[in-house]
Amino acid sequence: MATTAITQHKTPFVYGLLTGSSIAIGYLPAALTFGLLAKSTGLSFLETVAMSLFVYAGAAQYMALNLIALGTGAFEIIFTTFIVNIRHLLMSASVSERVEHDHPIIKAIYSFGITDEVFAVTSTQEGTVKTGFVFGVASIAYVSWVINSAIGYLAGSALPETLQQSMAIALYAMFIALLIPSLKKQRKVLFLAASAALFNSIFSFFIPSGWSIILATLLSSIGIELITRRRHE
Repeated sequence: MATTAITQHKTPFVYGLLTGSSIAIGYLPAALTFGLLAKSTGLSFLETVAMSLFVYAGAAQYMALNLIALGTGAFEIIFTTFIVNIRHLLMSASVSERVEHDHPIIKAIYSFGITDEVFAVTSTQEGTVKTGFVFGVASIAYVSWVINSAIGYLAGSALPETLQQSMAIALYAMFIALLIPSLKKQRKVLFLAASAALFNSIFSFFIPSGWSIILATLLSSIGIELITRRRHE
């Protein structure tokens, strides 16, 4: 009751900022790591900050660093990022149904800030969600990611040159860290990762690395999904 009474005196935007503060704290280590790895990959400070400002895609940014390190072309990186983040179309559509009616431009603006964590917080709110609340949650998460990416890059610049170069290995460790929790929950993810790795290894002998990753991702995703559906039929 006390918590409800307190939140009633706050505007939806301020309430969103307070609710999203836990997301901002959670983004801190991931964003710092991204900044460190971006420095070791060879990106400039402005390029690193610009990626967080305009892409703002979490794990997809880590993947982009790996593709950049491999010398992949811009189109392949953009297309791969689109595939990885296509789930955001569904998340934004779901949030749009929960949030109060507003101008399409307003909805387009806050849809940019819909991440997995912002979606989870927004979708669990009771009743119709205020536009200001979504902006509050998305804003504090976005600011945290961008600022800590910049801090991570600057921290990386202060490291010795040999240590900066060895940080590239941490990129692969980060991918493993992101994958392991999912592997523990679903066997499907294990087969997906293994088949994608196998396809990529084969395709890399014939086509550029960027396209081999894209084709491997598509084929493994479609294949695993078809197999899963047949088992449930």
